[in-house]
Amino acid sequence: MSAVSKDRWHSAEMPTPLMELRGIAKRFSGVTVLEGVDLSLYPGRVQALAGENGAGKSTLMKVLSGVHQADAGEIWLRGERVHFTAPRQAMDAGIAIIHQELNLIGGLSAGENIFLGREPRNRLGMVDWGRLYRQAGELLARLRQPIDPRTPVAGLSIGQQQMVEIARALSLDAEIIIMDEPTDSLTDIETEILEQVVIALREEGRSLVMITHRLPEIFRMCDSVAVLRDGQLVHDGPTTELNENELIRKMVGRELADRYPYEPPTLGQVMIEVERLSAPGVVDVSFSASAGEVLGFGGLMGAGRTEMAQAICGDTSIKAGEVRIRHMPVRFTSPRDALRAGLVYVPEDRKQAGLLLEHSVANNMSLAALPAFCGPLGVVRAGQEQAAVEHYIKAFHIKLQDMHQPIDTLSGGNQQKASLAKALMTEPEIVILDEPTRGVDVGAKREIYLLINELKRQGKCVLLISSEMPELLGLSDRIMVLANGRISGEFTRDDATQETIMTAAAHTNSATETVTS
Repeated sequence: MSAVSKDRWHSAEMPTPLMELRGIAKRFSGVTVLEGVDLSLYPGRVQALAGENGAGKSTLMKVLSGVHQADAGEIWLRGERVHFTAPRQAMDAGIAIIHQELNLIGGLSAGENIFLGREPRNRLGMVDWGRLYRQAGELLARLRQPIDPRTPVAGLSIGQQQMVEIARALSLDAEIIIMDEPTDSLTDIETEILEQVVIALREEGRSLVMITHRLPEIFRMCDSVAVLRDGQLVHDGPTTELNENELIRKMVGRELADRYPYEPPTLGQVMIEVERLSAPGVVDVSFSASAGEVLGFGGLMGAGRTEMAQAICGDTSIKAGEVRIRHMPVRFTSPRDALRAGLVYVPEDRKQAGLLLEHSVANNMSLAALPAFCGPLGVVRAGQEQAAVEHYIKAFHIKLQDMHQPIDTLSGGNQQKASLAKALMTEPEIVILDEPTRGVDVGAKREIYLLINELKRQGKCVLLISSEMPELLGLSDRIMVLANGRISGEFTRDDATQETIMTAAAHTNSATETVTS
């Protein structure tokens, strides 16, 4: 039986369901991930699916789209029972899914990725490249993306790659479109474009499912919201019947007070100084930050925040300027050099740069800190290593079956927490967090915020890069804003507002030096 509350909604005006999930159950290695889930999807409506990381949201959508097969329950599509044993069957039935983790081939062009496996053919059976690129260009234009469809996706930003994924889903002309964290990597402008596309698809009679941790989007874009908690459906009803706090309570099963638990800093010595730094994507950037301080960095996607962090930690080369740690000049040639100096960078893209997905959770978390667990002969002290891994699993509330399972079997949010644990296990003095709560649910976000406060209390210096304005305002002691690769504003906590930050983020200057990559 589903654990859905009595407020499940019904309306005489509702059309016949396009798809029904009845009593869906799924287990992995004996662990129940879904239990008795009922959910109906309707044409011309946007259904939100909410819940904490590991609640079963993505698994449910993978069952719906043929990636996984349910252990129990039924799927009905257009009034007929169906059983998908492969994603292609679901695709042929008019179901498209945009996965949270990008599934693009970097060496292929945007157009090739959009039509991969479905390339248009000419009369001779050969790929009609002209038609492929023309149609891909039309889809990207619909998303208002100035992307040449012949461009390899490896050269695109994460946000642009997400738009290519969305274009691929649109190319299927599907009746049911599932979007798993579709705005996670998008700029505010790209998010607005996506919202307009969602409205257009709804007006065409499509059925859309949106999984998102950005709760305001649920109330802006969705007609109804279903909530999963521990694999069971605990709520299903119109978004108009809830407010944000009530939705959070249903997701986590408790009140979640003080979502941004700010603590005033106790400042120590200046830990890092960046003076007139120029690097790929960055021009003439200067700032300093102290022990016990959270220095936030705001700006639009592509403003140069990530490029700045990569230059500081040695991931890219510095063209001009200087970085000083504890007043001593440094020039790192790799992130490993930075790590030895007590600086760690937690990248935005955990899948490509933060984790070894085929390796175990334990191996990923302890990898950077292995020297600390080695004896005189270089032999790893397995007991110490395991104790450290267990500590961070508990501290971060990482949901998993076993620390030795492959990390790619965890939900996206739990992978993100493991990536953070990997960095902090090195016990750094300076921590650069690039979008640390990307793809993380509201409950786990607060755990990360509390961790940031703990780092402050320990006298660590934290550089926080975030595109979530409330997060930036709620946690930072000071905020620097970048635009076009340059610092365009600096604000104290008391002076910073959404309006002042957005004004600085949108700053343009025709005389500004062109930022080259």
